[in-house]
Amino acid sequence: MADQPPQQPQIHLQIELDPVTAQGVFVNLAMVNHTETEFTLDLMYVQPQAPKATVRARVITTPKHLKRLLQAIQENLEKYEARFGVVDVGTVKQFPPGAVN
Repeated sequence: MADQPPQQPQIHLQIELDPVTAQGVFVNLAMVNHTETEFTLDLMYVQPQAPKATVRARVITTPKHLKRLLQAIQENLEKYEARFGVVDVGTVKQFPPGAVN
């Protein structure tokens, strides 16, 4: 019988969500910046034809956690598209350059 590494005990995490945060915020623009040790995601809302966007949330995380988040988002998008069809992003111009619409 091969030696098996000991399994980590499963942790049950309780997540607290206050009523204001539970309402969520709508965003339609994101900017991503990084340093050697962290990524910063600014999630914004910009009104059509408006020259100004409002940051509604800022997330600062580590490169490893960002990669896990990216994988989780990709997996969920694949599940979404399998159920509802491919999401067509078309030829949306990026404003400002480097932002994610």
